[in-house]
Amino acid sequence: MSFRDTYELVLKEYPDILTVEEMSNALGISTKTGYKLLRENKIKNMKVGRAYRVPKAHLLAYLRFDMQTTINS
Repeated sequence: MSFRDTYELVLKEYPDILTVEEMSNALGISTKTGYKLLRENKIKNMKVGRAYRVPKAHLLAYLRFDMQTTINS
């Protein structure tokens, strides 16, 4: 699956900067797991005050890495 396909299928309806809830919803995971991924720096993010924000580009990079890891396993 290409970068564009991933964007079209998964993230097109989301804003360019996602909240943890939006990111978790897009990935189909709980917010608890979403926060864990961010704390472990598996998905690059930024903090605005006390809140995490995830640029869509960083989420796509994580998905790309995760897909490559899964394929190569």
